[in-house]
Amino acid sequence: MTSPAMLGHGLSCIFAIFLWWLSTGVIVRLCALPKRTFGWSLGGGFLMMVLAAYGLAQTAQTTTVLGTYLSFLCTIAIWGWIEMSFLMGYVTGPRMAPCPADAEGWQRFWLALKTLLYHELAIAAAACTVVFLTWNAPNQTGTFAFLILMVMRISAKLNIFLGVPHLPEALLPNRLAYLKSYFRTRRFNLLFPVSIFGASLAAIGLGRRAIAAEDFEVIGTALLLTLLFLAVIEHFFMMMPISGDALWRWAKPLEVDESIEKSSP
Repeated sequence: MTSPAMLGHGLSCIFAIFLWWLSTGVIVRLCALPKRTFGWSLGGGFLMMVLAAYGLAQTAQTTTVLGTYLSFLCTIAIWGWIEMSFLMGYVTGPRMAPCPADAEGWQRFWLALKTLLYHELAIAAAACTVVFLTWNAPNQTGTFAFLILMVMRISAKLNIFLGVPHLPEALLPNRLAYLKSYFRTRRFNLLFPVSIFGASLAAIGLGRRAIAAEDFEVIGTALLLTLLFLAVIEHFFMMMPISGDALWRWAKPLEVDESIEKSSP
């Protein structure tokens, strides 16, 4: 017989997977539209982010199932605006040029960092804001969700920089095509097993907490565990000839050539 805890875990997993799939698809779709629409998208997204920050602060003080779901949703909204501003080319970095062919070692790393510097600073600022808004609050679901997204995204970027067999290029817009020159195709890099091992340790801890948790914590830990699992799956997509891009093919129409758009009457 299905226990309430098991049912809560299952519903939380479904919710997290659906939200991850849908939010990614919406961002991909908006970033593939003509550039003249970006202002409206970013403006609406910014308003949503402000409301999400307020909602995160409020739900952090609640210990209900609904509050836990809303806290997680608010974090995804904040993260989504940061990702959208990056993919639209507004919050990237001071360098917007391909990597020189002779750049190696720390020089290549520094040049790559300059292409993402403003984006990374935006993530760090958002992380500090999220922690501040939820400091010492009983419901930390939104905070830990943001930290999982941040750490696993940094891990993915470093693995792509060091080299993986299969590069996730399909969802990268044409306006950011210069970033591909900083990617490297390699059969293996030493960071990858460290990333998976660290994520596995975190998953074990969350799994134990999910089993022992009660009330709203059942939902929160299940949401976090699912989010971490999805991040690990995205890492494995880089190592195997399996593309996850097909999941969002519906959201990515043929991208508008911005040079043609500018020349049109």
